[in-house]
Amino acid sequence: MSEPDKSEDIPDESAGKGIPNGGNAAKSKEDFDLAAIYVSDAQYNRNVYFDTSPQAVRLYLRYNHWIPKVLLLFFIVVDLSLAIFEEPAVFPVPSLYTMLVEMLCLLVFTLRLVHYAKVIPREKFWKDPKNICIIVVLVLTLVDMIIYEALIATDCYAVRWSRVLRPLLLVNVTEGRQLRRAFRSIRNALPQIFYVFLLFMFSLLIFSLMALKLLGKRGLKTIDGSPYFTNYLEIVFDLYVLVTTANSPDVMMPAYNASVFFAIFFILYILINTYIFMSVFLAVVYNNYKKYLKEEVRQLVRAKRHKMVRAFAVLQEQRAEGGEPVVKQANWNQIVKLVQPDISNAHRELLWSVSDDNNQGFIGKVAFVQLADLLNIEVITLKSRPHPLQTACPALYLSAPSRLLCRLIQHRAFVIVYDLIILVNAVFIGLDEANPLIANSEWVFLALYLLEILLKLYVFEPRAFFSRHSFWNWFDTIIVISALIATIVNSAMTSSGTYTSRQILDIVFILRVLRLIRVVDSIKRFRAIINTLIRIGPAILTFGQLIIVVYYIFAMVGMELFKGKVMFYEDDSSDPAKAYCGNPLLKGTEFAKLNYCKNNFNNVVSSYILLLELTVVNQWHVLSSGFATVTHVSAKLFFILFHIMVVIVIINIFVAFVLEAFFVEYSVDKGDLQTSLERKIEELELSVAQEKLEDNLVNAMETIDNDQGTGQSANNKPGLMFKIASKRYRTVDALLQRMFEADLDPEDFAETDDEANGNFANPAFSSV
Repeated sequence: MSEPDKSEDIPDESAGKGIPNGGNAAKSKEDFDLAAIYVSDAQYNRNVYFDTSPQAVRLYLRYNHWIPKVLLLFFIVVDLSLAIFEEPAVFPVPSLYTMLVEMLCLLVFTLRLVHYAKVIPREKFWKDPKNICIIVVLVLTLVDMIIYEALIATDCYAVRWSRVLRPLLLVNVTEGRQLRRAFRSIRNALPQIFYVFLLFMFSLLIFSLMALKLLGKRGLKTIDGSPYFTNYLEIVFDLYVLVTTANSPDVMMPAYNASVFFAIFFILYILINTYIFMSVFLAVVYNNYKKYLKEEVRQLVRAKRHKMVRAFAVLQEQRAEGGEPVVKQANWNQIVKLVQPDISNAHRELLWSVSDDNNQGFIGKVAFVQLADLLNIEVITLKSRPHPLQTACPALYLSAPSRLLCRLIQHRAFVIVYDLIILVNAVFIGLDEANPLIANSEWVFLALYLLEILLKLYVFEPRAFFSRHSFWNWFDTIIVISALIATIVNSAMTSSGTYTSRQILDIVFILRVLRLIRVVDSIKRFRAIINTLIRIGPAILTFGQLIIVVYYIFAMVGMELFKGKVMFYEDDSSDPAKAYCGNPLLKGTEFAKLNYCKNNFNNVVSSYILLLELTVVNQWHVLSSGFATVTHVSAKLFFILFHIMVVIVIINIFVAFVLEAFFVEYSVDKGDLQTSLERKIEELELSVAQEKLEDNLVNAMETIDNDQGTGQSANNKPGLMFKIASKRYRTVDALLQRMFEADLDPEDFAETDDEANGNFANPAFSSV
């Protein structure tokens, strides 16, 4: 269910006991299965300490099959989604139904955990705190369900307190290692942040005391007539909010109106606390994040290499003339087929030629260890095919006028002309549609766009033009065809005079605007930035999961604390309670005046929206004050804690990661292994000219296979060609390894005595 803790980052030698035929030439199916597991674990950075007996290996293969993984994640999503149907619910259903679904989820989690327990040694299973955490969550959830149903049956007030524990299942399963790494980033950054935060709080308290003494006795009033800066705790809260700029300049206006000199106090406060301390927070987070992440990646890479060394130990053979053990090409090919069965023979031969650079027919340990990284490099296979028109009408298609037309369409000027047409179209979109000239111009633009697609289909082989990952070609065609159909339907309805669909008109407008996005692909700098965002996208999604988990916990707590305290009324409601959100305590408050009634914790959806608004921080003090008014002033601590956890800690860690990843992706060249692979492709004369396949957004989204064929230029090309898919990575771990590649020793296999037993000197990290 989860990987073992830091003491199992690298399996010790006892994990290899019973490895059959190690060092012998004849390899059995069990040998290949075991070696394939090691290689697959290394490729995807799974650090699971599994038993190497044939039965355990078969169980482990089933454990890593995609079907149980998808089922597990599905039931985790179902378990988290039960909050939609539980009180306070978006769609209320009887609690018995949600309980039955949750019981089913718990059963699936238990079966998955039992499966995992069968894979690893028993003593390792019970020493792993993540497994213990999952068991505790399952037991507490079951106890809570029993208590809740018993209290409901006796008409007593009941709270589902175990709901806040549900995200821990997502964090602690084997597939949640990226999420655990994000939480470790928070844990590692907290000590240094804590000291900076103490200094910040000291500054805040000092400035609050100064404000009380400076302004508290002057009889100043706020805009609603209440006393200004007379309560110390309220001053502390107001100045804390000022750090986020949410109440600026409102909080200083009474003092500023009294004397311009009081503005100096607020200017100094903003300069010190908003600009200096908040920048220090980011600097501390960035510095600590990078330091700890580098060490964690080093351990991750060493663990991966040790897995590859174990695979090498299974497949190795002794050379007849003596010397170091090696792995022969036949065994290497068999392993690659097992690990990545969809890889083509040509691609596999290309990877072998990189590993066996001297064409010896075998490779040593260092070359074999690189296999996991080689498999993580995206290689696009391009197939050259003649254009159908060339086959059907060769005389016409290969004639001089046809060749001239193809050259013109492939010229850069053709792209520039259509970019200008799109920009002119953008101007027309912004003009008044009531003008017949403007309205009819859309037909001209649609005709030009259709002509562009037809001309490109004339030049490029259709299967190449509409290949699986030719994003922009599909995008253009779908947008243009959809806009044509919608425009025809809308014009037909308008001309009939009987019916005009506003929805269809809205669709037409949206499709017109979407066409403008294509200009991004034509501007090199825009393209580079967006390509970088696409490449680091999977890693960014990890922090998205982190935010969702934290939101879920705060949403569950918030619903129990504040449900029903603020009510929302529809616009057509005549209920007088609408003026104060259904709670008389909110009469005359800014919360009610601004009609924030829908910002409440009455269900999980509205809770998530409210938490998002708090993350943005604008007006968050009004929201927190509203809930403090209807409950207790201490309720503000809930919102302050959320701000510290999400805005100050998590968002800063996210910014630190994006800065580092963006720097690597935007400015650093390809890795050594990618360079070696490209060099081999060029040596074999199977490379694609870079000027013919620019690093555009299409390439940034292509994987595995593509078709190549510009009709007339396909004749002189090999049937199969290759191209490295820029600097993209199959896994987040591959991106992290690339970020710190310069600091990693390529021959560090973590085979010292201590490390062979899975013990690292640095205790700061658990397994990844």
